[in-house]
Amino acid sequence: MHRYRSHTCGELRATDIGKDVRLSGWLHNRRNLGGILFVDLRDHHGIVQLVVRPGSPGYDAVNERLSSLAKETVLRVDGRVVGRGAENVNPELGTGEIEIEVGEIEVLGGAEQIPFTINAEDGVNEERRLEYRFLDLRRERMHRNIMLRSEVISAIRRKMTDQDFTELATPILSATSPEGARDFLVPSRLHPGTFYALPQAPQQFKQLLMIAGFDRYFQIAPCFRDEDARADRSPGEFYQLDMEMSFVEQEDVFGVIEKVMTELFEEFGGGRHVTSPFPRVPFREAMLKYGSDKPDLRAKLELVDVSEVFAGSGFKAFADQHVRALAVPDTADQSRKFFDQLGAFAIAQGAKGLAWVRVGEDGRTLTGPIAKFLTEADVAALLGAVGATAGTSIFFGAGEFDEVSKIMGAVRVEAAKRAGHFEENVFRFCWIVDFPMFERDEDTGAIEFSHNPFSMPQGGIEALNSKDPLDVLAWQYDIVCNGVELSSGAIRNHEPDIMYRAFEIAGYSRDDVEREFGGMLRAFRFGAPPHGGIAPGIDRIVMLLADEPNIRETIAFPLNGNAQDLLMGAPSEVSEARLRELHIALRKK
Repeated sequence: MHRYRSHTCGELRATDIGKDVRLSGWLHNRRNLGGILFVDLRDHHGIVQLVVRPGSPGYDAVNERLSSLAKETVLRVDGRVVGRGAENVNPELGTGEIEIEVGEIEVLGGAEQIPFTINAEDGVNEERRLEYRFLDLRRERMHRNIMLRSEVISAIRRKMTDQDFTELATPILSATSPEGARDFLVPSRLHPGTFYALPQAPQQFKQLLMIAGFDRYFQIAPCFRDEDARADRSPGEFYQLDMEMSFVEQEDVFGVIEKVMTELFEEFGGGRHVTSPFPRVPFREAMLKYGSDKPDLRAKLELVDVSEVFAGSGFKAFADQHVRALAVPDTADQSRKFFDQLGAFAIAQGAKGLAWVRVGEDGRTLTGPIAKFLTEADVAALLGAVGATAGTSIFFGAGEFDEVSKIMGAVRVEAAKRAGHFEENVFRFCWIVDFPMFERDEDTGAIEFSHNPFSMPQGGIEALNSKDPLDVLAWQYDIVCNGVELSSGAIRNHEPDIMYRAFEIAGYSRDDVEREFGGMLRAFRFGAPPHGGIAPGIDRIVMLLADEPNIRETIAFPLNGNAQDLLMGAPSEVSEARLRELHIALRKK
């Protein structure tokens, strides 16, 4: 028999009754019922119940030993498979029809007192969990999430190769690039005073692979960005399905990714429906209707611009403001508590309050705090604009466009959930398209790239030369699922003259472009095919599939919200000798 095990803890079944077996695993739990000792033994594959009964050979020694060992001790157990009585079968376990009568045990790895419970979720705080992440990963939920992640990545690889993509690796040590976040820098020992940058994304390299003629590339790419944490963003590093295709237009990229995402979410989504094909929503329409460029389409409500209705109304608080309305059907008979709670939610998002009215049973009159300020003509114009009927409540946000979008976008989803207009158990994808190529910096007034600087402008060089920069659209797109942005992508700019002009509008000189992107430009001059791609985030995909609210629950060893590794102690100080070797002197605070 094998030194450690003849079977795993999850594979034994009723067909194995009578077999002598050897198992190894962790002491998961223990119960003593009237002298009969039950022990749950756990390994990667599952849990099996051990039993030590009075009168069995070696009972005293085995019972005493198993009773005294700390939970999470690693054991080797020899015993015989026996059936459980019908009344003792555990249908929640694959091994629930059998148990192991223990004959001999060996301690393979002792355990100290564990700092939190492994066999149950006990509400321990995240910092403690990350400090002992190797223990936290033994928990069923965390183990399941990490295994789901592995299975998802394996499935992605199959689905990409099935569509004739080639998996290639790109460098980790490279040059800095303006991807929109801070780089992590690595000092060079051989070249004093210079630094490598860890890639924010393999952007330039994957474009170079297209120019090199590889046609369809992908990798599960590590990316590094020195940015703050959010619930859907892990600080430091993340992984993405990075892909690029040659001789394609936007719809060709969409076709590949829609197939992969639909199949992936159908396979691992636990029976939740995947809506397909994915709708295309222009950026400006998304901001107007949903208040967000990552709309949650499970909420069956839309915002409406009613600024003109209030421009000449008697409600002076809304005069000269951008005003957005949200009509929520079948809520006019809700108690005042419904309106107050939604108002409190809006205030938590940054609003000063949330104005509202109810549509009466006649479908023509309004009641509510601001109804008295509206004339019959105002009411008719408002009801026509929002399409409200009897029994509808209408909520309003007023102010600057971006501020109103943010607040009312959140109110839209919250109201849909509270009023029963929210679709559960479904994955609703969409593409956000037609992003502006440029935007104006609010502080400096300068024109800058609003998205990926390597994108092709719609209309090419002519659009850059003839249009107001803020009116130029780009072949850029985002894929969104249930209000979570999974990725940005674009059809790339592969022509040097267009690249020079685009960067010139954003304030870069020709010398700046040559210095920052010399390798890319040199490649463009030797025959670059039209190409485009995208890079959906692996961590966010798994977060959605696992139905986890925080992305760190899907990563084996994440940094905490302050970008610290509490287990390994990073970031850490280094010795003066090491700093001298790297030609670095620290400036003390």
